[in-house]
Amino acid sequence: MDISATALENCGLASESAAQLEQRLQALSSENEHELWQTLTTEILTPDLPFSVHQLLYQSVYQSQLDSGTPAPAWFPGEQELSESNLACWLNELNLHSMEDLHSWSVHDRSDFTQKLIESLRIRFQQPPQEVMNVDAGIEQVQWLTGAKLNIVESCFRDKTDETAVCFQKGSAELQQLSYAELKQLTAQVANGLREAGYEPGTRIAVMMPMTVESVAIFLGIIAAGCVVVTIADSFSSEEMQVRLKITEPALIFIQDVISRGSKQLPLYTKLGADQRLPAIVLPEQETVQVSLREGDRLWSEFLSDNRELTYEPRNPHDETTILFSSGTTGNPKGIPWDQTTPIKSAGDGYLHHDIHAGDVVCWPTNLGWMMGPWLVYASLINDATIALTDAVPTSRAFCEFVQNARVTMLGLVPSIVSAWRSQDCVAELDWSQIKVFSSTGECSNPEDMLWLMSRAGYRPVIEYCGGTETGGGYITGTVLKPGVPGLFACPAVGFDWLLLDEEGHLTENGEVFFVPPVIGLSTRLINRDHHEVYFADIPPGPDGELLRRHGDQIEALPDGYFRAQGRIDDAMNLGGIKVSSVQIEELLTQAEGVREVAAIAVPPAGGGPSLLVIYVVMQPESNFEADTLQSSMQQIIRSQLNPLFKIQAVREIEQLPRTASNKVMRRKLRDLFQGIEA
Repeated sequence: MDISATALENCGLASESAAQLEQRLQALSSENEHELWQTLTTEILTPDLPFSVHQLLYQSVYQSQLDSGTPAPAWFPGEQELSESNLACWLNELNLHSMEDLHSWSVHDRSDFTQKLIESLRIRFQQPPQEVMNVDAGIEQVQWLTGAKLNIVESCFRDKTDETAVCFQKGSAELQQLSYAELKQLTAQVANGLREAGYEPGTRIAVMMPMTVESVAIFLGIIAAGCVVVTIADSFSSEEMQVRLKITEPALIFIQDVISRGSKQLPLYTKLGADQRLPAIVLPEQETVQVSLREGDRLWSEFLSDNRELTYEPRNPHDETTILFSSGTTGNPKGIPWDQTTPIKSAGDGYLHHDIHAGDVVCWPTNLGWMMGPWLVYASLINDATIALTDAVPTSRAFCEFVQNARVTMLGLVPSIVSAWRSQDCVAELDWSQIKVFSSTGECSNPEDMLWLMSRAGYRPVIEYCGGTETGGGYITGTVLKPGVPGLFACPAVGFDWLLLDEEGHLTENGEVFFVPPVIGLSTRLINRDHHEVYFADIPPGPDGELLRRHGDQIEALPDGYFRAQGRIDDAMNLGGIKVSSVQIEELLTQAEGVREVAAIAVPPAGGGPSLLVIYVVMQPESNFEADTLQSSMQQIIRSQLNPLFKIQAVREIEQLPRTASNKVMRRKLRDLFQGIEA
């Protein structure tokens, strides 16, 4: 391999090291670029080498593929993945030979697939189902596991005692562990505390907490008691919290007093305000801190039951367990219920596509208010793994040290976190060799950042993962059975069928995603919207007469069965991994002085990465446009009334917003306009 010592020195190597590496590279020869890259990643490229060396060699090996747009794998499955992974075992048991064969079987024999998934996950039933899948009421209203009685929390604790359920670290304290038996006891104290307080099965109970041991036990305890968790992200403003509370009308809320973020303390409990119609159970972040309670509220320590025996309230498969929120194309968030079957999808994706095994340590910086919070709980505990939790800021060196010290084996993230790690060199001199799989969701990935991430753990795959709150998991993802290409999806999710269609409804290689239901975990109702109108109305049948369900993503199909995300088709956007409606932002920003109309768009940056929030405004006739002043004013509105994590990249004035004949803002034209200006 012809790479000069000078080129290696330009990558940051000392001259002696560069000369030695040049000699080693010259001894390598292979006509097959895949074999050459595998040799490099297993014998030469180590995490202590500058990433620029990794990048130089990757580009040298794959120059023709990169120039032509052909997927260039940076990781290849080894013997362990090909023989011992959960997917490999399925292929062997089903006498199938490839991921394509498995996916085809799973979507043509949906009932058999679902039955096998339930058996593999060892889902517990108090009364077994009479039928796995029933579509007598139509595919839109599919009934799963008819006649069954179950409580999904029982499948999280299945005969486990001394194994570690949660490892966690608060601040600079020592890493601590909680066994399955201890988590089960704490969960029982929550469930029995609710029963003793008179809360009946089906009652909605809100949770606004960071991801802690206590929030995991609260989440599981509410569901074990047959009640329903209303999850609210701890980053929401009091106004956004009140919107969600009004939609769901919970009878109680569990809430922490404050959240520490670095040197800052952010209030939570005070967001409830003085209105005492919603009683609260308050958890002090620090046990020694005295919390001033509203009348009728109780401290966590006073609420917990002395009864540590966990019993599971029997529920029907379609009974709600959780209500999460997802913004769509209108300002009010959609309330999406997860029922007793939705966690089977979450845990199944963890089992099949993230290859989670008993004893694995799973870390994903998230929150119960976003779907990956419940996903993390189910994908870990139902698969007999350990949840790894820390209060360290995800973009910090402290978080990366936690990943090392907790010996995390499956690390999930959003791409903007990777970008921050890389820019700050947060992983330098850390040992991440125990990581088996990364996963990335929430945003379009930057391939270069993902190559960097893979290189930090001695080349492990990144499972790109995309779905939604209403899917319970992913529809497109990756697999340990197929070479991993930075920034690309490797396959459709097993059991999930979907099509790419153009604007005329024809099959295409780059188009809008339409689901082909039924799929276990896929929503069948909304609590504050007409489910049919949101997902099915006005969609013609598919090319073969399929009932289609809209989703809103745009995907590009690439050679060798890979896919690239192209963002959203509709008016929703992902900002920092959080889905929000354009309309929701626009309604707020019309408060800004001098503004007549507002259009919010998400613009993907060149090379991938988190979307940029750009605002177009039409000013009032006699108002002057001052971009910096208006941007500052709008940023303050978003910070105080929506989410402080949403940052405005730019504000642009336009004489008239482009609209369709039906008066809908054509945001794609605004995206094209902005990218043309910035090019």
